[in-house]
Amino acid sequence: MTDLVIRSLAPGEEHLFEQLSDPALVGVAAFGRSYRATAAAGGYRPEWTWVALRGDTVLARAAWFGGPDDDAPFALDWFDFTDADAGVALLRAARAESLKAEYCLLIPPGGRDRPEVRAAVQARADAAVAAGMTWLVDRYRYEWTTACGLPDRPDRLTYRPEPDDAVFLDALRRIQHGTLDAHARRTIAERDLDAAAREELDLLGRFPAPREWWRLGYTPGGDLAGLVVPSRNHAAPVVALVGVVPEQRGHGYAYDLLVEGTHFLTEQGADRILADTDMTNTPMAAAFAKAGYPVTQERIFFA
Repeated sequence: MTDLVIRSLAPGEEHLFEQLSDPALVGVAAFGRSYRATAAAGGYRPEWTWVALRGDTVLARAAWFGGPDDDAPFALDWFDFTDADAGVALLRAARAESLKAEYCLLIPPGGRDRPEVRAAVQARADAAVAAGMTWLVDRYRYEWTTACGLPDRPDRLTYRPEPDDAVFLDALRRIQHGTLDAHARRTIAERDLDAAAREELDLLGRFPAPREWWRLGYTPGGDLAGLVVPSRNHAAPVVALVGVVPEQRGHGYAYDLLVEGTHFLTEQGADRILADTDMTNTPMAAAFAKAGYPVTQERIFFA
């Protein structure tokens, strides 16, 4: 039998990636993403795209995604195979070459209720775990559009930008106390709360949107209630973060902050806004539902 060859693509080899036939039940292809179009925009690059070949037959493929100005990808979001062993071997080989970003598996809402989708999810999850990755969290992806209607501002908080990173970092530290966010909880457990706050600040700073959009929210008495970060990624406007400080929780301020971020982005011309939250973060999920944000994807993250 011909040996399995695992390698990244060379420029001009996009056709190899497209040779593998997959029904696109899950992953970015299930939501209409084109590999070639995304690569042309700088999201996928040959060195971030890997295939496992036996002879001329592609048995597995994977593409890591990053921004056009990024030095390294921040997510593996395209992973298919017709041979599970080849898929596992591909992930192991790519990780050995420092492609160690999280795997983000996209699923249509409620898709796991369909046997064929559930099987496609399980196959990829099994391959990721066999390759040395671990499940981290399931998340909801929301997409608000003008057709959803703009929720009224509650007007319970006042908002102002905070240009001083040290002040904003302190607010991030405060909202990390008792956080329900799995990524932050992992960083706190592995390092400490300060590291989680700094990691969040670094991530927010990578978004290609003005820093002055970030807002702190205050109660009528002048106490900090929380923060909201209206921003944008390389594709669309986003509510990148909503957080409430521990002493102000239980008042529904996450909803207020989310609505403020939504209004702010529409005032900048947005007619579509993306956002995510962990499925286990039920207070934030309730705020999104109340604000009229429908779930458009389910996402599983493997670290």
